[in-house]
Amino acid sequence: MGTRYKGNSREVQSLDAFIKLKRASESISTRLYPSLQEYGLTESQLGVMEALYHLGSMCQKQLGAKILKSTGNITLVIDNLEKRNLVQRIRSTEDRRYISIVLTEQGSKLISEFMPLHVKSITNEMSILSKEELDQLQKICKKIGLQNSDCTS
Repeated sequence: MGTRYKGNSREVQSLDAFIKLKRASESISTRLYPSLQEYGLTESQLGVMEALYHLGSMCQKQLGAKILKSTGNITLVIDNLEKRNLVQRIRSTEDRRYISIVLTEQGSKLISEFMPLHVKSITNEMSILSKEELDQLQKICKKIGLQNSDCTS
């Protein structure tokens, strides 16, 4: 279902595309969510753990920027992961104001077990698209995501 907004053709087309993008994203998330629940994770918690797993330790501000969450939200996410002993805050000895977030051994084990299953589920969700369509989707999403941004990756 598209929009019923009565604007000019560009507005209607933009709004319709946005609605379809948002619904597709929500639809995929809904289908992937049960596996997250099975591991007791939220999407934000998975984002934090995945970033730490692939990129290594970083401060809360970097993590928040990486997974597009506010500083208040990222603090709560990290608090909850820390309570489960999946991440740990480590204060710098050189600058006590700097706190790194790192995966614990338990967190590393959980994410290394979960990721292959998650990637398989995502691959299955995207199997409806051809290689060319996947490439095109990546380019389009990147273009939209980087609009008015200083980032290039």
